[in-house]
Amino acid sequence: MPLVLLAQMQHQMHHGTPSAGGAICCLFPFLLIGVLGTVFWIWMLVDCATKEPSEGNDKIVWILVIALTHWLGALIYYVVRRPKRIEQHGR
Repeated sequence: MPLVLLAQMQHQMHHGTPSAGGAICCLFPFLLIGVLGTVFWIWMLVDCATKEPSEGNDKIVWILVIALTHWLGALIYYVVRRPKRIEQHGR
């Protein structure tokens, strides 16, 4: 009996059973997007914390927006605030 089960498992492994490689290939783009989004989020968080002027509550508000909304807040900061800051303060 065990030989029959072993033969069936070998047959399934070679004929028609989905491989782990196919699943990894399907998940890789999502993993890459997640890693790049996190790197971008950290970059904007550090950029805001180190280069945003400490006038009023702007710096704290932007840090909270970026920290609490992850890559979406980082993208908003990058598009809306960062160009203004560079134009006004040169950094």
